[in-house]
Amino acid sequence: EKDGDELKRNADVHEIFRRTRFHSLSAIGLPKRIHDHERIIWMGDLNYRINLPYDKVRDLISKEEWSKLIERDQLVGELQKGRSFDGWSEGALNFAPTYKYELNSEKYYGEDPKAGRRTPAWCDRILSYGKGLRQLMYRRTELKLSDHRPVTAIYMAEVEVFCPKKLQRALNYTDAEIENEEVVAEVIAY
Repeated sequence: EKDGDELKRNADVHEIFRRTRFHSLSAIGLPKRIHDHERIIWMGDLNYRINLPYDKVRDLISKEEWSKLIERDQLVGELQKGRSFDGWSEGALNFAPTYKYELNSEKYYGEDPKAGRRTPAWCDRILSYGKGLRQLMYRRTELKLSDHRPVTAIYMAEVEVFCPKKLQRALNYTDAEIENEEVVAEVIAY
């Protein structure tokens, strides 16, 4: 919860991008790394925080002044600077921060001074990357099983629809060397 902590979180993101590999038994060239995919949705506890003191964050939450909290949100700042998740997008944060709650409670951790304090933040996020994705809904869910409130999103995704016969025929020729121009013309026309 200190200035500069976002750099550690950025490093974690870059390490995940670097180390994640998808192995395929198919030889048709399926995506191998995260950014090899056309459309990506990334969700989870990203752990970015709000760079404001506890009391100021609590005051802004009580007034539902999300825009003032967003101005100091680490992930929003890193997205704007292009230092993490460059080219990715996130829906509007028009809900209360999702972390840190007392278990089975609606109270943020720290309302009871004896328990200690953790500044509330939007640790739980959903980001998207790629053309043809449109977020229709982004909200938090009021489940109280954790010190986090989960977030949910609904997306509409544009997809290209292939004719199964044309696709199968194209796949049959993918690894073959085609010398006869008539065959190529037939595949294209079909």
